[in-house]
Amino acid sequence: MRAFPVVMPSGVRYWTVLDEGLEVIAAADAFLRHVRLGRDGAELTTRSYAGGIALFLCWCARTGRDWRSAAQDMGLFILWLRHVPENGGGDQRAGGVLAGPGGGPVRGAKRVNGVLAAVRGFLSHAVLAGYAPAGVMAWLYELADDRDLPAQLRGEVPGLSYRLRARHRVSEPERPVDRAGDEDIVALLRVCLSCRDRLIVLLMARAGLRRGELTGLRRADVHLLPDSRLLGCSVAGAHLHVVRRENPNGAWAKSRRQRAVPVDFLLVQAFDQYVAEREDVPEARASDFVLVNLFRAPLGRAMGPDAINDVIRALVARAGLDRPVTPHMLRHAYGSNLMDAGAALDEVQELLGHASPSSTQVYLHPDPARLRAAVEQVPSPRLVFEVGQ
Repeated sequence: MRAFPVVMPSGVRYWTVLDEGLEVIAAADAFLRHVRLGRDGAELTTRSYAGGIALFLCWCARTGRDWRSAAQDMGLFILWLRHVPENGGGDQRAGGVLAGPGGGPVRGAKRVNGVLAAVRGFLSHAVLAGYAPAGVMAWLYELADDRDLPAQLRGEVPGLSYRLRARHRVSEPERPVDRAGDEDIVALLRVCLSCRDRLIVLLMARAGLRRGELTGLRRADVHLLPDSRLLGCSVAGAHLHVVRRENPNGAWAKSRRQRAVPVDFLLVQAFDQYVAEREDVPEARASDFVLVNLFRAPLGRAMGPDAINDVIRALVARAGLDRPVTPHMLRHAYGSNLMDAGAALDEVQELLGHASPSSTQVYLHPDPARLRAAVEQVPSPRLVFEVGQ
């Protein structure tokens, strides 16, 4: 079983699943097409889902199970996921895991939960489409109330409300988000050899853009005037718009909802310097994309998401950082800095383009210095007694 990309005549791309004979698995393909076209999901979402579904179907084939009823043994699938390498499926016994003294897991809890989410979606869609029996749903979900949910996720109507809760999930250790430190960001900015690379770092570290949002940015999305009403935009101050659209360079904004992100003077200055640099490359002038190739062929072509990885990787090596820094760690730095500066959860959620407050809650771990300052603000008992006298 393997995930495989599909390009439709319209140019829309999504990922499907092929069997050992390179035939499309109809039930998986129907679900993945629904995610891409029916739910307007991203291509990368279908790629992730297809990989998880391929693992599930591989486990079913290796262990002699029918995928339509294999959900009743989901615990064994989790065990298989944790201990069988990607390329280790060919030598597995009927139980799914080789006999022996055991070893460390080959997939972390987050990866396992991601695969389980893909499989639940696939099997639920298979039930609705008639590929699998209705009883599968009882193996996947149980009825639960909302008392274990954060207050922000509960409904406004008083009293208990109920929902379906996934039966299978691996506990993920709670740890602070892996963010780039302020000293890392400064080090990257110092070794930038171009205004474009400096703008890339700042757009992620001080505007929180994802790779797909960054490379999908058009010049018409950037409003740097104090008043943009002449441009038909009512948003006050310098800002940029993150818009979901189809892009020939593969860029994709994850959120379906358009958002406006305010930018500060550092980003305004960086944009001005980049525009001057870009004007020196005649091939770049006709492109509507903000970020284009300026130093290698084909000149003027819009940069893709993978090119952002290349830029940051080169900057990390040039700066001599003692740990790898990824583009998403720069976005995490933006979210963490907003929280540390006192921004409210809903404000950070809007600025980052999160659909759910639970995605933003990872930034609620306060900076240790702020924790100490909070403790020091509490008056001592002696002071309280003296004031009372």
